[in-house]
Amino acid sequence: MLNDLSAGGAAQAGPAGDLIKDTTTAAFRQDVIAESMNRPVLVDFWAPWCGPCKQLTPVLEKVVTAAAGAVVLVKMNIDEHPSIAGQLGIQSIPAVIAFDKGRPVDGFMGAVPESQIKELIDRIAGPAGPSPIEAALAEAAGLVEQGEVAGASELYAAVLEQEPDNLTALAGLAKLQLDAGEIENAKRLFAMVPEDKVNDPALAGLRAALDLADQAASLGDLAGLQKAIEANPADHQSRFDLALGLAARNQREQAVDHLIEIRKRDRAWNDDAARKQLLQFFEAWGVMDPDTIRGRRKLSTLLFS
Repeated sequence: MLNDLSAGGAAQAGPAGDLIKDTTTAAFRQDVIAESMNRPVLVDFWAPWCGPCKQLTPVLEKVVTAAAGAVVLVKMNIDEHPSIAGQLGIQSIPAVIAFDKGRPVDGFMGAVPESQIKELIDRIAGPAGPSPIEAALAEAAGLVEQGEVAGASELYAAVLEQEPDNLTALAGLAKLQLDAGEIENAKRLFAMVPEDKVNDPALAGLRAALDLADQAASLGDLAGLQKAIEANPADHQSRFDLALGLAARNQREQAVDHLIEIRKRDRAWNDDAARKQLLQFFEAWGVMDPDTIRGRRKLSTLLFS
């Protein structure tokens, strides 16, 4: 699975060595001018002493590799080979010049963000389509919708072998672990998220689901809660706790109905806890989840009745 994924783009374009190379003054005509007759070539003018160059080059290599053969990256050390940069009027580095059909057609200077590099490639080569990683994530999401948990898990795991901090894959695989009742595995995956990305919106659903799992784990057997409600339908705390337990057992419709019932009986109970808990359910389940959609519809009907 991992090999298939990592080679997804290169299968059409050849190994990464064919897409990224260093060049010299003598080889420039072949590596850049001649090659640009076949496909656009990005020339990265850099020097060993240039700090911004060291920041830019890895990003350039990542984007070019993801473009899967749409463009080629050629790197030129201007300390060793200054004449080409001089002929092009380059006065500061890093500088990236795009060649097409033998002529410089576009480019930029400075350590620009990844998005700007992608925009340049789109302009000169046309949209490259999804990268192998993006395609794998899309396929995994489709498998989840079809209930093919094993296949989706394999794809998410393959992505994480390539990009250990990929938030979509981390969240997707952790959510599958949660759904399978493997709470500790899900927590270990969440712990892999870089500290500066813990509050990323892409992880909001996973954080909510983990919180719900922790709350439900402390409830124990639900039979006692059910009996308490049967004995006293106005026992809102027992009904609230039962809703948490039912949601943890994937009995979502019943969980929503109990929280709706609390709101019908006492809208302000416990500082509007029933509505807040419903919103946490919806965040954990996802915006387009059928149970979220049904639950929001029920809540809206109640709110505006």
